[in-house]
Amino acid sequence: MPRVIHFEIPSGDPKHLAEFYRRLFGWEITNWGGPVEYWLVATGPESEPGIHGAIARRDVREGTRNTVSVASADETLKRVVGIGGKALSPKMTVPGVGYHALCQDPEGNVFGIMEMDPAAKWTPEEEERVKRGRL
Repeated sequence: MPRVIHFEIPSGDPKHLAEFYRRLFGWEITNWGGPVEYWLVATGPESEPGIHGAIARRDVREGTRNTVSVASADETLKRVVGIGGKALSPKMTVPGVGYHALCQDPEGNVFGIMEMDPAAKWTPEEEERVKRGRL
């Protein structure tokens, strides 16, 4: 059964918000260092229940966004649309992690899906977008 595996908190100043959550909860938060401003959040040890997440530069998103692990991003995107939701983005590669896409349920709630694949690599088109700063 697909499970929630990740959360994202939008922020106008991710570095500042990272410090807030470090001080509040003791979370370990580190800058991903990739082409977009994205801070990885470890909420506790793997031996305890819970999920990890991130603090991301605010864009059009509102509120915290959850990501659900799926066996196939392509098939899940088709199912979302087939049962009344929307695919808000195409499948995007997250190198070394897998394939991610954004969806919307029939009531307007946005969520992510992630097909895990540690061997995932950017396509030539994605690499070109990264070089142009349009990931």
